[in-house]
Amino acid sequence: MDFLTSTTHLHITTWAIALILFFIAALSGKKLKAVHMILRLMYILVIVTGLSLFLEWRDKIPESGMNYDMKVLFGILVIGFMEMVLVRKSKGKSVNMFWVLFGIVLLITLYLGLSMGIGVNF
Repeated sequence: MDFLTSTTHLHITTWAIALILFFIAALSGKKLKAVHMILRLMYILVIVTGLSLFLEWRDKIPESGMNYDMKVLFGILVIGFMEMVLVRKSKGKSVNMFWVLFGIVLLITLYLGLSMGIGVNF
């Protein structure tokens, strides 16, 4: 297995685990501080593996244009909205708007990530 394949698999694994931990923490009725801290570690791993893929593929697929740049931006927004949902929930504030924004940005990010050169052709 070459470096790119392992990096891609690691990136997908880290964001899948991060999403699972996020839903566990967000949908739980109690405050799960340990899960939230592990999730923050997963954010770092998602960013590092995503940055590695971005630097590897940004210039290799010319027809993608700014799609990789947009995917990085939307990926960071997904992490930001995940954190906003959890922090606002722990403070007892309304999170409805952030759930909607999280869902929209997550779908855009998944579409961009999977439809580009190293993803699935839709």
